[in-house]
Amino acid sequence: MTEILTSAQMRALEAREIESGRATGRALMERAGRGVVAALLAHWPALGNQPGKAVVLCGPGNNGGDGFVVARLLRNRGWQVAVGMLGTADALPPDARANHDLWQSMGRVAPLDAVLAGCAGADVIIDALFGIGLSRPLEGAARRWAEMSAAGLAARVLAVDLPSGLCAERGQPIGVAARATLTVSFHRPKPGHYLGAGPEYCGALEIVDIGIQAPCPEAVLRRVERPAAADLAKVGHKFDNGHALVLCGGFGRSGAARLAARAALRIGAGLVSLGVPGSAQMEVAAQITALMMQRIEGAEDLAAALTDRRLGALCLGPGLGVARAAELLPVALADGRGCVLDADALTALAEVGLRAPLHSGCVLTPHGGEFARLFPDLAEASGSWGEMSKVEATRQAAARVGAVVLYKGPDTVIAAPDGRAFLHAACYERAAPWLATAGSGDVLAGMIAGLMARGHAPLHAATRGHAPLHAATMAAWLHAEAARGFGPGLIAEDLPEALPQVLAGLAS
Repeated sequence: MTEILTSAQMRALEAREIESGRATGRALMERAGRGVVAALLAHWPALGNQPGKAVVLCGPGNNGGDGFVVARLLRNRGWQVAVGMLGTADALPPDARANHDLWQSMGRVAPLDAVLAGCAGADVIIDALFGIGLSRPLEGAARRWAEMSAAGLAARVLAVDLPSGLCAERGQPIGVAARATLTVSFHRPKPGHYLGAGPEYCGALEIVDIGIQAPCPEAVLRRVERPAAADLAKVGHKFDNGHALVLCGGFGRSGAARLAARAALRIGAGLVSLGVPGSAQMEVAAQITALMMQRIEGAEDLAAALTDRRLGALCLGPGLGVARAAELLPVALADGRGCVLDADALTALAEVGLRAPLHSGCVLTPHGGEFARLFPDLAEASGSWGEMSKVEATRQAAARVGAVVLYKGPDTVIAAPDGRAFLHAACYERAAPWLATAGSGDVLAGMIAGLMARGHAPLHAATRGHAPLHAATMAAWLHAEAARGFGPGLIAEDLPEALPQVLAGLAS
């Protein structure tokens, strides 16, 4: 899966590439500029029909150096190019200074303020002021540029690496930030492209290959991508494909558990049972066909059910009720089997202060409010004005509880206790806004439980490996893909029924 690199990791990677002798800083800057021009012409094909007019805004660092390369390449294509610079040439890093001087042999460099005043008629504005290294709020002319772009005064804005003022780690403006129509970054995406408000500020995203071959062993974050068809292939008889147990709430509260159970069955579990208290048995029996039902009144009944070692995974939380969750959780967790904890189970955990014996076969699936109840310090530190990214908050949460944490949202982050993390970036070409509907999280919990029951979580703690993380990442992708395939008008009941088409697409 594609690595997502922090700004520090990207800078270290470029330094290793240069130290290896495979490339110079000038060469990497030239490739970056060429990639920006190619992306510009691919995104706006009409601009390739005849030379246009560009305004290039260059900052005081290497991002500005990329801008000078872009200005030169566009001028070579016959474009009219105006270049505005923040700061002085003497303060530029060596590679950026060299490209400044090359541009200056072709055209002038004006103060940034002067260029901003005359950019209304440009076909495209290139924002190369500040890229991934910015750590302080924009000031002066740079701030005025951000305010102009946010007001929509420029029809086409291309940001180099990141819109100026956007945090590369958190995806939030550092004060104010420019808004781009297209963002072109290099080698690998950065967390800020996907997290928080990043997609809103970046617009379309294009990642350009600049020929870096050095590995990045420090990378811990990867993008969730399409699973392999082999991971979802059916084998043998029903018990070979796992048995999942979804615990259900009382009368009038069974709908969420039924959604989760239906999703577990549709994702491929061979059998799925609902563990139902007596008060809800008639209600559940009237609503299910392929699903099975088992009476589980309290902790003793659950302990008896768990003596069946063919049972591969449990799901607790959807519609369960906090009191019932608090009663059943200790039994479920002590058993050591794969276990998905959602909704009321998470609230119950928060109320007992995470003293329940969580283990590495658990997957916690909090939304923002639940995450804040479970990990108030991490939620505060990763809020809109906090210093910690959602990725880092999720990684610390997973390490703290010794379990996989799937922190839901348009920028879902999934982390394992060992520090590995995945970001489900369903905010660009795979956008699925219809998931913002009641019950969609219950379906996701059931999908994870179904995948764990199928063998993506083993039965015994001694053999537990990467299975819960694998199940969570696959479910996140399939969940969004089912919503995207169904489209507008989606309600939670539609998600399990959309899965067969998604699974068939993987196999084709």
